[in-house]
Amino acid sequence: MLEWMQRSHQPAAIPDARLATLYRQQCASCHGSERLGAMGPALLPENLERIKPAEVLRVIREGRPATQMAGYAGKLSEPEIQGLARWVQQPPAKPVGWTAAEMRASHREFVKPDYSDKVKPAFKVNDPHNLFVVVEAGDHHVSVIDGDTFTPITRFQSHFALHGGPKFTPDGRFVYFASRDGWVSQYDLYTLKKVAEIRVGINTRNVAVSSDGKWVLAGNTLPQNLVLLDARGLKPVRTYPVKDREGKSSRVSAVYDAAPRNSFVVALKDAPELWSISYDPKAEPFYSGFVHDYKMKEGIPTKGFLNPRVTPLQMVLDDFYFDPDYKYVMGASRDGKAQVISLVSRGKVAELPLRGMPHLGSGITFKANGRLYMASTNLNTPTVTVIDMQSWKVAKEIPIPGPGFFLRSHEDTPYAWVDSMMSPTAKDTISIIDKRTLEVVRQLRLRPGKTNAHVEFTRDGRYALVSIMENPGELVIVDAKTFREVKALPMSKPIGKYNVYNKVTRSEGTSH
Repeated sequence: MLEWMQRSHQPAAIPDARLATLYRQQCASCHGSERLGAMGPALLPENLERIKPAEVLRVIREGRPATQMAGYAGKLSEPEIQGLARWVQQPPAKPVGWTAAEMRASHREFVKPDYSDKVKPAFKVNDPHNLFVVVEAGDHHVSVIDGDTFTPITRFQSHFALHGGPKFTPDGRFVYFASRDGWVSQYDLYTLKKVAEIRVGINTRNVAVSSDGKWVLAGNTLPQNLVLLDARGLKPVRTYPVKDREGKSSRVSAVYDAAPRNSFVVALKDAPELWSISYDPKAEPFYSGFVHDYKMKEGIPTKGFLNPRVTPLQMVLDDFYFDPDYKYVMGASRDGKAQVISLVSRGKVAELPLRGMPHLGSGITFKANGRLYMASTNLNTPTVTVIDMQSWKVAKEIPIPGPGFFLRSHEDTPYAWVDSMMSPTAKDTISIIDKRTLEVVRQLRLRPGKTNAHVEFTRDGRYALVSIMENPGELVIVDAKTFREVKALPMSKPIGKYNVYNKVTRSEGTSH
């Protein structure tokens, strides 16, 4: 009887046809008739996969502050709100795509900058390379902070859900952002103006900027392709369908710039391959398959410039970290296996004894006691794994209070800082590891009970900036020698901050 009464009080499920009508009436004007996004973000499973269902429901019910997303609690019934939340997280009835014409039509160029070396910052700053770009996810804004005085310079609105970290031109002047729903934007840190933007897809993983500053490569999961853009104004140059050697399509896991190799490296999420795309105009041609004698130039080679060269792998590896010279790549699979791949010989050189779910993309390298080490957090276990990069063996498993996401350091500090943000009980704890002894020497709880994460250092390594990933949140500046807080700036869920100098010089203590 009790079970029958509980069922009788549950709201009846609303048919999908009725939900589709509700969507057209209430949502399509901002999110597009096909849910591909317009003024508002795309509402597809791929775009919402990192947002908890409860948060989707809350946004529909209450809206988003400081946006045109109004809450529907007073307009729709609770069953209708719950039905819409469920409906937008389901695949659409027909497959969606993003054509080259749609991409070109989305392109906007707002200003035409002077790209010469004569341009200087239009604001007072001691060191333009010591600027921080801070991504605030709480209300989809970006702040630019002076790393010498820790004062805000400007704050501007971004597209929905920036991802993958901003990337910079070699001179540090231009920064490029990629959003989850496909928008790539170019911003001038000297004039504080948005230069251009283009929507390259429906769901985008991240972008990479070539070391010569000429190219931007975007990797998509929907559609499954790569888009090459001219870095000056973001005009599309070429689209690469991402298919393996048997013609099966794959999502892009991430794109990287391998500066010493003058090439982009592309990780695939669904295929056992690693792609390399050289942007060196003098790149040697290569052969896609076997030839009897390549020295005799038998067969038809592929031009080396801007064409993908495929390295077959033994398994799908979709999380990567590179050695400082970009000769080797460490890759991990989703089931916890890991290997070392040579980008020179294009083959496996070692198995990595990693367990759980290592987060190699947030790894660091450092030298200690005459050895070169790589360290990585683990999303499943409360440890930091340290790998000896000469033997490819585990040097140590360092225990921390809970699974961590971000690990950061700097050449001019003996310490590495790691969060435990994946832990429900230790998300407020930052562990400080001595790189010389591989021991935790200090733990900080800057804001007890709140998520303390994503450390980034100033250009000289003197100060560490810590995100309090809440809304409202903070950016807390800590003396990296005394571990004392020196300042805090209010922020709206700052999920990451990026120092220009550390990024363009590829500091060993930050992600690339």
